[in-house]
Formats: sequence, structure tokens, C-alpha cells
Amino acid sequence: MRRNPLDLVRARPEPGFEFSFDGEPVPALPGQTVAAALWQADRLAWRRTRVGDRPRGAFCGMGACYDCLVELDGVPNVRACLAPVTPGAEVRTQRGDGHDELA
Repeated sequence: MRRNPLDLVRARPEPGFEFSFDGEPVPALPGQTVAAALWQADRLAWRRTRVGDRPRGAFCGMGACYDCLVELDGVPNVRACLAPVTPGAEVRTQRGDGHDELA
């Protein structure tokens, strides 16, 4: 018998919603960070390094390492592990330092 933690605490979370990641819909739950929602959707990388174009995702999970940077609603350099996801948010893979248009 599997138990659901929400049943154990009698929680009644608000309904889920969607946001977009690189133009594709991704489901999310209220209170999730961008990183948590991407992990839940089996997306493990959402940044590419400036040198070598290597994939990166969450490393520390607490906002100390900056490996999880994304572009969120047009703003580069947002730490996905700290930013709450909102309905309809537009998240994009960040390339390099987030200022490619300046190169």
C-alpha cells in the first residue's frame, strides 16, 4: 500500500498549472521553484556554459553555485533553484553569461 504524503497531512494544494520552457509546456505545482518543476518534468539541464557549450542544471540547490541560471520572462541570470515558478512564465535555456546580445 502506497501512502501519499498529502493524504497523511490532509493537505489540499491548489491546482497545478503550466509554464513554458524553451517554448514547450511544462506542468508545475504551486510553490515549486523553476528548478523543482524542471526536475519533475525530467529536464536536468537548462544552462549552457560560455566556454565549451556544456550543459548545466542545479548543482547545490540552494542558490550558492549559480549553475542553475535561466532566463525567466526575459530576465537573464535568474537562479532556477530560488525562483518560484508562476503560471504562464516563460523560461529559456541560458547560454553563456546571459548577455549573448552584447557579444
